[in-house]
Amino acid sequence: MNKFPEIALLRLWQIIGDPEANPPVPPMIPIGKSCWWEGVRTGRFPAPVKIGRCTFWRLKDVLDLIESA
Repeated sequence: MNKFPEIALLRLWQIIGDPEANPPVPPMIPIGKSCWWEGVRTGRFPAPVKIGRCTFWRLKDVLDLIESA
């Protein structure tokens, strides 16, 4: 069973991980923050969804990116 709902939003730290969190969050895509934003800017990575001042990515878009690699 998937631990995420079919429609879910992720924050950047959930995608690239956070080793300093307690407990540490393993990365889905092991790259740095600046590399991620460069990929978003160039269209290599999915575009974010803004809700207020917060930035999210659709789980489906991130999973599709991982599967296409």
